[in-house]
Formats: sequence, structure tokens, C-alpha cells
Amino acid sequence: MVEQAKILIADDNKELCGMLKRILKEEGYENIRVAYSCQEAEKMIGQTKPDLMILDVNFPGEDGFSFFQRIQSQIDIPVLFLSARDGNEDRITGLGLGADDYMTKPFLPKELTLRVAAILRRTYHGQDTWEKLRYQIGDREVDLAAGMVRIPEEEKVREVNLTNKEFQLLKLFLENRGRILTFDFLSESVWGENYYGYENTLMVHIRKLREKIEENPSKPRYLITVKGLGYRLEKE
Repeated sequence: MVEQAKILIADDNKELCGMLKRILKEEGYENIRVAYSCQEAEKMIGQTKPDLMILDVNFPGEDGFSFFQRIQSQIDIPVLFLSARDGNEDRITGLGLGADDYMTKPFLPKELTLRVAAILRRTYHGQDTWEKLRYQIGDREVDLAAGMVRIPEEEKVREVNLTNKEFQLLKLFLENRGRILTFDFLSESVWGENYYGYENTLMVHIRKLREKIEENPSKPRYLITVKGLGYRLEKE
């Protein structure tokens, strides 16, 4: 259940944090932690990886954008940006960095909970849900529970972690193996309703995913491009 997801609120406005925590608790979310600085948020992320971070853009010192870029290289966490700035440029910047959504203040409580629920539906996977779910793609094993691909080598098995977006895409392909998944379907499934303009970003994630599941990514055998339509994960 998504209500079991761990949510981290990172905002220097203590009153707003209290309100966000109350709104989410009223929706049934119980595992909520609050950080009032980027440093505090980073410490909490290290202690227990959140399933979603609600991150303020306008932190003093290191802003939310630069903080997100820095932690993204260490750990992949779905992020909903909050900002008092409503310019399209900031929204595009946030989404372009890989955030899952962007909201401007002030906002309606119901809009916030709907967006949180939408992100978690796409990204959250509890242990019970994914336990022992393993798939074979050629000589490579996909372990959804661990979020990784295991690649056999001469003397050992190399483990490669999937990013959040790669996980979502690969899950969709595995659930629909042998079927064509269109560009629109994949983009909306991963980025939600505001997916327009993400086709190039989708292509980047597909390329990185192929590097993990294909022996020769430049000549894919399993994750095939269907010209003009989308992609298909071939059956064995």
C-alpha cells in the first residue's frame, strides 16, 4: 500500500512543513519525516532512503535544484519540487533535472495529495509486492525487488543498480513483454499527465537501460525500437 511509503519533507518554513505533514497524515500517510535544511535532509536520506521527497526550491545557501543534482548522483529518489516561483523556466528546470513533478505555492491541499499519490503509484514498491520477482533477459537477471540487473562475467556476477526511471520503464516492458508500448504510453506512465515534450528524455533513458540489459546496446536484441510507434521487449 502506498500509504506505507516513507516521505521526506524538506523545507526551511517550519509552519509550511507542519501543514504538509498534517495534510499527508489526514490522507493516511504515517511515515513522514521533516528536514529544515539541505544538510539535515541529506543526513535523513543517508539514514533511511525515502520513497518520495517533497523538496523546496528556495532554500537559503544551496538551493533545491543544486541539492537535488548533488544527491541524485548518489541515490535515486522520486522528487516533487515546491516553489514560490511560478515561472515556466523554473518548472522546466526542475523537470529537466529529473524531478517527478513541480508545484507552485500556494496550492490546494487536495492537489498536493493527488500529485503525491500519482507519483507513488508509479514509483513505490513495497517489499511484499516485489519480493522474489525476478526475470531473465538473455543471460541477465532482472531483480525488481532489489532494483538491479545481474550480469554474468567470467569470474563473477556484476550487479548494476537501476535508477527510478529505468525501474519504471523496465517494469512496464516486463509486464507487457512482446507488446508494442507507444512513446505516449511510456511517457505518461513514467512522468504522468504532463509528459508532453519528454520523447527525447525517454530516448535517453531507453539508451541507458539498454546498456544494462543488452550485450550490445548499439544493436539491441531484446529492447527493440518499433519505428514511429515505440518500443517492444522481445520474448525469449
